[in-house]
Amino acid sequence: MKSLTYIFLIIIVTTLFSCSYLRKEPDGIPVARVNDSYLYLEDIEAILSEGITKEDSTLRVNNFINQWATQKLLQSGAEINLTLEKQEEYNKLVNQYKSDLFIKAYLEALVKQKIDTVVTLEESQDVYESNKETFKLNEELIKFRYINVNENMDGFQEIKERFKNFDNEDKKVLDSISIQFRAYSLNDSIWIKVDQVLANIPVLNIESKKELLKKSNFIQLQDSLGLYLMQINDVLNRNEIAPIEYVIPTIKQIVINKRKLEFIKKLEKDITKDAIKNKQFEIFK
Repeated sequence: MKSLTYIFLIIIVTTLFSCSYLRKEPDGIPVARVNDSYLYLEDIEAILSEGITKEDSTLRVNNFINQWATQKLLQSGAEINLTLEKQEEYNKLVNQYKSDLFIKAYLEALVKQKIDTVVTLEESQDVYESNKETFKLNEELIKFRYINVNENMDGFQEIKERFKNFDNEDKKVLDSISIQFRAYSLNDSIWIKVDQVLANIPVLNIESKKELLKKSNFIQLQDSLGLYLMQINDVLNRNEIAPIEYVIPTIKQIVINKRKLEFIKKLEKDITKDAIKNKQFEIFK
């Protein structure tokens, strides 16, 4: 199928361009020319896929060639109309951008290979204790649990009592029958954004936020989807210090970024030092 596509591509190109218009070039089979720039067959092979019709192939090749020609003509016009100073300025920017891309790719590969990304709990705690003020919350957090059930289900009152009491035995029982709940979250030991809770539980609205921010508050609400039971265990408000377990991912990234910067700084120093030692780099006085 691939060979047929290739043959079909040559037929399309031959139809679009007469042989007298093309010049054989060492880089490949040219299919279009704008001044001294050539577009080659291999450049447009990638735009065709298997199963494409003759009409679609012709249209796609035509569009690609015209876009390429337009770009080349605009560039040519720019080079004619821009001053030499401007052209030199842009060429410097292009060269600098190319250099930055190469260096970035090289450093990223080295960092990935050399940097240890394991951050111990002790390291995390040190960063947390030394920078607590930087971990102030800009959102409210709560620890809570909830279930969405049909209030007419068998044993509802027992479920409600176990949900409110929630000792170890209650947790086991509720977890074992959780398949009967329409929705639930029984892990009340993790911090969750209040806005996330509001967005994911349909019965809640912006007015419910005050109730969610009351520590040890029990909430019971109902809508067409059933009955919602919610228990708020703990609350943290804006501008309070975030708990370490909540900011652990951020702390780990801080530590890893610091390692990266230190590694790159050392690499830059060492590479210059080695180049001088090996007479690859010298400063003339």
